[in-house]
Amino acid sequence: MDTAANPATPATPAAPDTTGRPQKLRLGDVLVQQQLISEAQLQQSLELQRATGKKLGRLLIDAGLITEEALAHVLARQLRVPFVNLKSFPTRSDLVRLLPETPARRFKALVLEDKGDYLLVAMADPLDLFAFDELSRLLKRRISMAVVAESQLPAAFDRHYRRSEEISGLAKALEKDIGDAVDFGALQASVGQEGAPVVRLLQSVFEDAAAAGASDVHVEPQETELLIRNRIDGVLQTQTQADKRIAAAIAQRLKLMAGLDISEKRLPQDGRFSLRLRERTIDVRLSTLPGQYGESVVMRLLGQGTAIRRLDQIHMPDEMLARFRELLGRISGMVLVTGPTGSGKTTTLYAALAEINAEQHKIITVEDPVEYRLPGLTQVQVNEKIELSFSRVLRATLRQDPDVILVGEMRDAETAEIGLRAAITGHMVLSTLHTKDAASTPFRLLDMGAPPFMVATSLQAVIAQRLLRAICENCAEPHEPSPQEAAWLAANAEDGKPLQSQRGRGCSVCNGTGYHCRRGIYEMLEIDTEMALAITHSDSQAFMRASRERLRGKTLADGALALVRQGKTTVAEAMRIATDAGD
Repeated sequence: MDTAANPATPATPAAPDTTGRPQKLRLGDVLVQQQLISEAQLQQSLELQRATGKKLGRLLIDAGLITEEALAHVLARQLRVPFVNLKSFPTRSDLVRLLPETPARRFKALVLEDKGDYLLVAMADPLDLFAFDELSRLLKRRISMAVVAESQLPAAFDRHYRRSEEISGLAKALEKDIGDAVDFGALQASVGQEGAPVVRLLQSVFEDAAAAGASDVHVEPQETELLIRNRIDGVLQTQTQADKRIAAAIAQRLKLMAGLDISEKRLPQDGRFSLRLRERTIDVRLSTLPGQYGESVVMRLLGQGTAIRRLDQIHMPDEMLARFRELLGRISGMVLVTGPTGSGKTTTLYAALAEINAEQHKIITVEDPVEYRLPGLTQVQVNEKIELSFSRVLRATLRQDPDVILVGEMRDAETAEIGLRAAITGHMVLSTLHTKDAASTPFRLLDMGAPPFMVATSLQAVIAQRLLRAICENCAEPHEPSPQEAAWLAANAEDGKPLQSQRGRGCSVCNGTGYHCRRGIYEMLEIDTEMALAITHSDSQAFMRASRERLRGKTLADGALALVRQGKTTVAEAMRIATDAGD
């Protein structure tokens, strides 16, 4: 198949010559010959090239005379080499990294495949003979060319190199810095300097995490090394591995940034700080934990100014969305959103607030931390260090004449009772709770010490949710379920309809994982008279019977299965979520 004609299906030349070296080619003559530009346009561009020193192809693209992709196709056809679309080509990090990052970016080249006798290398400028010779020397292999659109390369470099050389170099500089420190005081002074290696290392780590869309950064000292991992789409991925000696310096610098006690290493500490990355402010929530080999540090990254999603953008089923909107229109009661950490609870609540935010409503939020900024709201940041607790702020909030109150989390019995009392006395209260499903939530409140009659009277509904990794649309393909997956499908597909499952093959867009972004699944349990009576009498069996009946066909597992049917997620991902939810 001619890949110059079909960029979505790249292939290598059937028989490259002994060197694979490109022939000399006059680009302008080829473009004129193929009637893509006129002779006059060529002469004007050549004059501009002599004046500016820029490459002819770039001048033609900037002038709008030819598109970047059209130019790449022309070169591929003329040189009889494949054109590769990196959006669909399944690039592999182990092959890409055969070429160091610096020359890869300099020569705009990417190693695509190892064909045994030679390496297939994509180049933005296949006419650069010097670059070709240098790549052959650096790789110490014969190479064969493919042509790629230059604009696709920076994203590919960022995905595969992920600042690895820069971070590794900074880690080694920090190791040397630590080795040169004659005592603890000298090291402490070094860690506090703005230009110190540890500062530059952390800056690179944060920039890499932000570029990759990570929600958390984990700094974990191990027995023989320091592991830095990023959580991307809910799954941890290793960013770098370094000498464990630098762990203490990194932890100490992060504590300084968060205003924590750097001399205390035996007790957990929590803090927060903000930093500026690429003209964007990131709030960092930091937690330290004393481990066997040093302090483990986990940081949650929260972007200031992040766009708040609307309710119709969170993929809630239409029928459930209509019922949720009806609940939000009430003047009192409590609605809880439940799920594990990182399941999108706050996103759902702020989508709800954006829906009801209006001039006639006084809305107050009590959070730790404030994750979104929404105009028109009064948002309060809890601060336990000065005894500004959830319960204390919530009491003060009730004296502010609010219509709607959002409590970041029901953390203790006192907060839960105040929230329930507010819901009874004419306020709409929205909050979160850590439970595995909707049905177990009311009795979690009872376990916390909330009076049964208050839970039965004020709790209007519970929404449980999870985030599933979505199949990468760029590399989705049919998938034959494994015996375990087939058994799960048979057990959950009550209608007996055949199901064609899919998976992601892995490509450059999804960094080889087969998944890209996440989608929400939900179950909503509205508390009716029968369930309220069971709560009042603390009759968990009666409540569970009633809730199972109300949720039949509408559980989290049903939502996961629906996404499998739609080809939005894999059977394996649906099974993982369903098992986690206890279905």
